[in-house]
Amino acid sequence: MKPKQNYNLLMEQELKKLDHRPKLLLHVCCAPCSSAVIERMVNYCDICVLFYNPNMDSEMEFIRRAEELNRLVSESGWSVDVAVLEYDHSEFLEIANGLEDAPEGGARCMKCYRQRLEETAKYAAENGFEYFTTTLSISPYKNAEALNLIGKSLEEKYNVKYLYSDFKKKNGFKRSTELSDEYGLYRQDYCGCEFSKEEREAELKKQCSVCEE
Repeated sequence: MKPKQNYNLLMEQELKKLDHRPKLLLHVCCAPCSSAVIERMVNYCDICVLFYNPNMDSEMEFIRRAEELNRLVSESGWSVDVAVLEYDHSEFLEIANGLEDAPEGGARCMKCYRQRLEETAKYAAENGFEYFTTTLSISPYKNAEALNLIGKSLEEKYNVKYLYSDFKKKNGFKRSTELSDEYGLYRQDYCGCEFSKEEREAELKKQCSVCEE
């Protein structure tokens, strides 16, 4: 069996080779997940965070997460630019068509990963970024290997370097929860789309019924 790649180590090796501060386009899904990543990466790169998330189940949820991201950047004092792309949920529904009942982390999520990473790679290529990556790997529920393989394939397509990452390593997720508490950030309990929300609500309902027995 082929051993799993240590994507955090690959990232650190790439950062050690730097003799300048490169421009990094960092795709983010929400303020809590981005917090520990920005805190870490701002030491090495000039960062622009890209909020592109057509998977959000409503425009209200999209706006709330985008506003929290802007608040975090403002209150933290980190020197980071923020770009928010227009919300169009139909973009997500198109790629999710036929996969509505797929389990969280399955085929629908793989397509969602690619959709968001591809738009990030495209934006990076059009705006002169040296690297692009995503904060998604900070979640213990996200498939870091799948994210990195997708990112690497897009590097070749758009001719922009993909920065390997697994931001949950080195207590990244734990640090994100600490920063969320410190800044009082809105922390949602589902990934974003209506399908993940329904699955989460079903899990909670099941847990409640077990507790009542």
